[in-house]
Amino acid sequence: MSALSSGAVRARTAPRPAPRPAAEPSPQPRLRVVRAPAHARTRVPFVVLCMAILASALLGALLLNTSMAQGEYERYALQTRLAQSAQAQQKMLGELEQSAAPAQLAAAAGALGMVPTTTGGYLRLADGAVLGNPVPAGAGG
Repeated sequence: MSALSSGAVRARTAPRPAPRPAAEPSPQPRLRVVRAPAHARTRVPFVVLCMAILASALLGALLLNTSMAQGEYERYALQTRLAQSAQAQQKMLGELEQSAAPAQLAAAAGALGMVPTTTGGYLRLADGAVLGNPVPAGAGG
């Protein structure tokens, strides 16, 4: 029996399971320390760009306003000069009309030594013929 008992003992003893590796650590929470999020871009370049655009727009408006004011002064000066020229033209036209009057023409001709004629003669340009009875001005009168 001893053989049996020893075989039974053997049969009774179950094979030992393979030793487990070290006991699994208890599940740790999946939390960890995180760094602060990296700042994307700062807004300084955008703000500087907006300020530059605003400043250039204001400068452009100032230059445009200044050039328009300068153009207005030039326009006023040209308009004044035009009015003075128109006045001078009117004065000259008045003098021309006055000197073209028949009385003024006769006085100017007398000052040059011309005498009036009593008879007139005409020249036909087509054939060069003299029409009328022309006589020298000093001899006829």
